[in-house]
Amino acid sequence: LEVVQEILRQTGKPQSLIKYVADRPGHDFRYALDCSKIRNELQWEAQVTFEAGLAETIRWYQFNSAWVEAARGPAYQKYYAEMYEDREKSLPKR
Repeated sequence: LEVVQEILRQTGKPQSLIKYVADRPGHDFRYALDCSKIRNELQWEAQVTFEAGLAETIRWYQFNSAWVEAARGPAYQKYYAEMYEDREKSLPKR
């Protein structure tokens, strides 16, 4: 939710665009990241902040809309339909 809110903030869009949906069975309620191991063992450090990296990613998508449209072509539509349409019917009964 925080990532979506930051995307909307950076693109100047209202938070009213957020649509809440029911959780899927087995869905994690939160994701916790811990970078301490990679920092300690490899001396890794992020080169940009999350906000700056997200802004760069948003700009890339805005300036590469032709790539985005091509990626959403027939192959993607077919995959999406197979994976997500009528998925309630394919879920195990509880």
